[in-house]
Formats: sequence, C-alpha cells, structure tokens
Amino acid sequence: MTMSTDSPASNPVQNKNGTKYWAWTAATFFGAGFGKPGPGTWGSVAALLLWAAFAWTVHPSTLTLALALSIGIALSLIIGIPAATIVARESGRKDPQIVVIDEVSGQWITLLFTPFDLRHALIALVLFRAFDMTKPFPIRRIENLPEGWGIVLDDVAAGLYALGIASLIRIWF
Repeated sequence: MTMSTDSPASNPVQNKNGTKYWAWTAATFFGAGFGKPGPGTWGSVAALLLWAAFAWTVHPSTLTLALALSIGIALSLIIGIPAATIVARESGRKDPQIVVIDEVSGQWITLLFTPFDLRHALIALVLFRAFDMTKPFPIRRIENLPEGWGIVLDDVAAGLYALGIASLIRIWF
C-alpha cells in the first residue's frame, strides 16, 4: 500500500491538518510572534538582537553590515510575503498579530545604516515601533493591499520612515 504524495501526512513540511510549518515558522520569525504582550515588539526586538549578535560576533565593516542587512531584508520579503499570506489564510485573519516577519523586515530596514551601538539601536527600535503603530500616511493605505503584500509592505514603509528620521538624527545630533 502506497501513500499519496499529496497527503498532508506524507508531507514533512505540512501537518495532518494541512498547516504549512515553514510558513508558520517564517511568519512568526521562529516563534517570536507568540510573545506576549505585543508580538510586533517581540518581532522587532528579535530582529534587532540578530543584527546585534551578527555585528558583535563578526565585527563587520559598515559596508559589510549594510550588505548583510540587505540580504536579510531581501530574504525576509521573498519568504515573508508568501508566508504571511499562508498564515493569514490558515488562521482566518486578515493580519494576524502572530505574523511578525513584517516587523523583522521593517526593523532591519530601519537599522540599515545604523552604527553598531546601544544608543543608535534603541533609537532605531523606538522609531520603527512608533511608525509601525501610528501608521502615518500612506502606510494605512498600503495595509489594504491583498494578503501578505499588505501585511508586510506597510511595515516596509514604516521602516523607510524610521530609517529617514534615524538618519537625520545621526546627522544632526
């Protein structure tokens, strides 16, 4: 007796209910999205800690750190948009709070040109969370894009806003 390859039981990336493990793992950023309270803040902190761990252990040049972040941002978008779509569909919610890969993308965008030190890291964290929570124009409109696109790209916009303000703060202060 052979089992169908289309059966969820025969698929190691999908459980018997059809839930796709890879999407839930990516969308929750390895479980950070289950943090309480404020899963989005936990996702942002996880992104910041990963950035800090890389910078602290590797001691990269500014260019290398920016390149590594750019790769991370690209991967979080390429994997995150479809993962967010799948989790939204499977959970039956338009923008599930447990999906934090969008916060990871946005936080990494904010950190893109940030020097590795505590003061600048905290400024980047606070600015990104402020823009992510308040969603100034046109971020609220971007949120209306379909499925994973809206879930993720509104945080990309918040990250770009925060990057701009953080850069101005570094220049002027």
